[in-house]
Amino acid sequence: MKNSRQKPDQLVKSLDRALNILERLIEHSKPLGITEISQCTDLHKSTVYRLVDTLCYRGYIAQDSETGKYKIGMKFFELGSKVINDLDLRKQSRPYLYELEEKTEETVHLGILENREIVYIDKVESRHTIRMSSHVGRRVHPHNTALGKVIMAHLPGDEVERIIEKEGLPRYTENTITDRDELLQELDQIKSRGYAVDDEESEKGIRCVGGPIFDHAGNVKVAFSISGPAHRLTEEKIDEIKKTVVEYSRKISRAFGYT
Repeated sequence: MKNSRQKPDQLVKSLDRALNILERLIEHSKPLGITEISQCTDLHKSTVYRLVDTLCYRGYIAQDSETGKYKIGMKFFELGSKVINDLDLRKQSRPYLYELEEKTEETVHLGILENREIVYIDKVESRHTIRMSSHVGRRVHPHNTALGKVIMAHLPGDEVERIIEKEGLPRYTENTITDRDELLQELDQIKSRGYAVDDEESEKGIRCVGGPIFDHAGNVKVAFSISGPAHRLTEEKIDEIKKTVVEYSRKISRAFGYT
């Protein structure tokens, strides 16, 4: 079936050809040789060789050691599994996110740790007119957000040190923790009490409370947070939200098989 989408004015030919090769390999149930790929893509063999070498290098296709033919590589399975896992995370967590917004009337985020950064993968917006400016897909440092700190608190020590070494502890506000020892002490406290607080550490005028989500093995790569403007999230309101966060940390974790 032909692609009905309009061809872009600035089509990148090499990328288009590489994707064409990948699509043909996916369509066939058996590995293909260079000649076969050339025939089904209408590309010259020399072009196929160059593109196939690059795709092999990146892990998107693999060469069979016995036949010399090519098939889809493990990179596709890795990426596909991650997409499915993220979608499943959102699907299972979303009812609880709505409940949290209903209880607190503040914005609720769901985030994961990826490549030493926190990525927001879901968000339920507050009903108030003054809202958070964050968006799904946004990447942030983990050391200055409630969501990030609560994940870091449950990581092995060497992984925490690696994040600090590679990403640093940049200052965003006067409240941002930029000292390694202070952060490590904070993480210990977070782990023992079951929640993290971002007291205007990421953005002036914004406070957050975050809770961990444990998987069936007791690991924490996902967390949620409740965020709002500091004039609404007073110390008294934060104390109420802390209890709710701990409660829902247990609820959501149980949904993911944690006992």
